[in-house]
Amino acid sequence: MTSTSVAIVDYGMGNLRSVAQAVLHAAQGLPVSVAVTSQPQAVRDAARVILPGQGAMGDCMAALRASGLQEAVLQAAASKPLLGICVGMQMLLEHSAEGHTAAGTPGLALLPGEVLKFDFAGRRAPDGSACKVPQMGWNRVRPCTHSGIRHPLWEGVRNLPAPGEGRAAGAEEADGGEPWFYFVHSYYACCARAEDVAGQTEYGGLRFASAIARGNLFATQFHPEKSAEQGLRLFRNFLRWNP
Repeated sequence: MTSTSVAIVDYGMGNLRSVAQAVLHAAQGLPVSVAVTSQPQAVRDAARVILPGQGAMGDCMAALRASGLQEAVLQAAASKPLLGICVGMQMLLEHSAEGHTAAGTPGLALLPGEVLKFDFAGRRAPDGSACKVPQMGWNRVRPCTHSGIRHPLWEGVRNLPAPGEGRAAGAEEADGGEPWFYFVHSYYACCARAEDVAGQTEYGGLRFASAIARGNLFATQFHPEKSAEQGLRLFRNFLRWNP
């Protein structure tokens, strides 16, 4: 059986080891080879590509360009299944307000939209506490339905309680609901097209796109590699996905 190659793009700005370990765990029983690579040709040759991202958007875009990997990522995004994670999702959009100047940072412009900063001045959470930035911890994701169809990467992602919350009766659904995932971010995606929003999350009274998708692209603001069983299932779905 032919092995499917997966390239995790190493441009110096991602949680690469954790992502690689999670993908390998999710790939058990599948004919998949996983490589963390900083080589543009390896990204071009891979059947599937994962673009992690961690830190400031301006630094991530600068590092991607300096590494010589930007063109390889753009070429992969034109035809191969590509999964963006955290800042790797934000980079797929046209522009981010985060940057070293007031002008912000241009993105890869693979999807129309922008990245904005959480602004919760004066807002309070339901328990009366201040809304903190960054959002750090577990939160729910509501998978979106377009034309009566949910994205296939949500298949089998169960609505399990967040770790530490216990398992109340009826708290688990076989497929559906609003599963918990782990977030760490101060900026959020605002898509220009509603049909590009694959999942939504509410924080501080704001509902934002926590997963985006179009064609062969899928990306998450949350960290699947830190999201226990739900994250592993999403990775496994990505490895089997044929857009």
